Amino acid sequence: MSDYYNKLADRVRERFGDRISDCHVQYSQLTVIIDKDCLLPVCEALRDEADFQFTECVDVCGVDYLEYGNGNWEGPRFAVVYHLLSVEHNHRLRLKVFLDGEPPIIDSVTDIWASANWFERETFDLFGIIFDAHPDLRRILTDYGFVGHPFRKDFPLIGHVEMRYDEKQQRVIYEPVSIEPRINQPRVIRDDHRYADRVIDDNEDVGEEGAANA
Repeated sequence: MSDYYNKLADRVRERFGDRISDCHVQYSQLTVIIDKDCLLPVCEALRDEADFQFTECVDVCGVDYLEYGNGNWEGPRFAVVYHLLSVEHNHRLRLKVFLDGEPPIIDSVTDIWASANWFERETFDLFGIIFDAHPDLRRILTDYGFVGHPFRKDFPLIGHVEMRYDEKQQRVIYEPVSIEPRINQPRVIRDDHRYADRVIDDNEDVGEEGAANA
């Protein structure tokens, strides 16, 4: 399978040349990275030309690189990723476009693949990425009055507001969150001198004290 995608990658490089900033195959997955200014003509070619025929856009999603690489990421903060499928050739392609700025803006591909409509709305809702010329760009998963974009890395885990139904006003109202802030801490594996000298066998009886320390 990798041989097939390596050949497909060669055809992509030959066809699009310097419009591609990266094109590689990993785990039998072809990923192509392009500049956002090239998005629409490249997508049209990938859909229409005989070598590719990616007639299906099966997903569009956002990526926030704010904390990527333990915070050492120096590239653009956001990316939009398009997953394309050719039914004719039974091959797939992952197209990635990096974005910066606030808000990040990219052209909508709904005129190329109608299926991208709700995918782009979801990406807008969760990441705050604007899809220029989208026919109906509004929230799709959160409420119309929702503040912020919950898949951004700097969005608080508890959110900004909570909602409830008020019987006196007979409507849903929003209030500041009333729970304690929660911080998502990654699990840290500590270096421990107790296990530096020997490895305890699974069947060894370490005793109550050792079991408690373990």
